[in-house]
Amino acid sequence: MSHILITGLPGVGKTTLIRRITQHLRSYHPAGFYTEEIRVKGVRQGFRILTLDGHEQVLSHVDFPGPHRVSRYGVNVRGFELLLDQLDLRHASSPVVLLDEIGKMECFSTRFKEEVTALLNSSKTVVATIALKGDGFIQGIKQRTDCHLVTVTSSNRNQLVETVAEEILTLLNK
Repeated sequence: MSHILITGLPGVGKTTLIRRITQHLRSYHPAGFYTEEIRVKGVRQGFRILTLDGHEQVLSHVDFPGPHRVSRYGVNVRGFELLLDQLDLRHASSPVVLLDEIGKMECFSTRFKEEVTALLNSSKTVVATIALKGDGFIQGIKQRTDCHLVTVTSSNRNQLVETVAEEILTLLNK
């Protein structure tokens, strides 16, 4: 196995897990991004992407128009792709790349799918959250033999930080 994929039900703690794992990997200066909810008066309005090097971009919002939609959210494919260009993850100096997440919104971007495929085919170790459900590209990624799929539940999420971090460190020190 070269890569770790973290899956589970929405809201179970996948993003929290990947953010906590990031702390264990600080000395490797990981590249990548995580997502964060945009809330107004306690109501989720969308999602933003925060890169590990300090950039951010709104990924989706209830007020975004356009053809790319997931539920009530319009997806900002162009903005996401501009952020991916800035990140240039394939050429990052770090041996580890963190992606939160490989999901329906992100997969509207052909550029993102190409980037994920290239990263998984590279010598880098990819740690990514991935949608529990999804066909096509998402299913294909989960079926790769070089990926270890870890399912997060409310009962195991706290123990997984140390376990998954140790597994990643073992991969990085091969």
